[in-house]
Amino acid sequence: MVSVSLYKIIMHENKQDQAIILKEKNGERQLPIIIGVAEAAAIKMKVSNLKPPRPLTHDLLCNIIEKVGVKIDKVVITKLEGNTFYARIVLRINDSDTVDIDARPSDSIALALRANAPMYVEEEVFEKLQFLNG
Repeated sequence: MVSVSLYKIIMHENKQDQAIILKEKNGERQLPIIIGVAEAAAIKMKVSNLKPPRPLTHDLLCNIIEKVGVKIDKVVITKLEGNTFYARIVLRINDSDTVDIDARPSDSIALALRANAPMYVEEEVFEKLQFLNG
């Protein structure tokens, strides 16, 4: 797995699809992911340190996870099929038990940012993207 961070958010006012770019922490490779307006706004709010007066969906889910004694251990972008990226949220229940949850990358990233959890991309995703881009 390759450790990544959020590098850029690209928002277009007149389009439904927005984009985020993840960049490997110890390298130059980038991973552009097309996401929805709501998810882009949620990510932008977090990185801009804007706090809504009431919890929004990603804030609510993070609060629930925390209150039941679980921790977001990490988020992993696991594969690319066609134009669709897949992700897993790894929840840590205790010192030795984890649970993997299938999730959209946009939701996974929004949660990881709120929980200060590390984000990763499987090496094969970068390789497949590089192959597709020639």
